[in-house]
Amino acid sequence: MEKKWKKALRRRGAELALVAGAAAVAAGAGLIYLPAGLIAGGLLVIAGAVLSILGGGEEG
Repeated sequence: MEKKWKKALRRRGAELALVAGAAAVAAGAGLIYLPAGLIAGGLLVIAGAVLSILGGGEEG
C-alpha cells in the first residue's frame, strides 16, 4: 500500500503543491480583505484550469 501512495505522490506531487500554494495565497489575501481572497481564489482556479487544459500531461 505504501508503494501505491509513493507512486501517486510522485505523479501528482507538483499538482498538489500548486493547489496548496494557490490555497495559501487566496487564504492570505482573504485574511487581509475577504473579497480580495475570493477574487484571488477564483483567478487561481481559472489559471489552474487553463494550465491543466493546455498542459495536458500524461494520462495513465
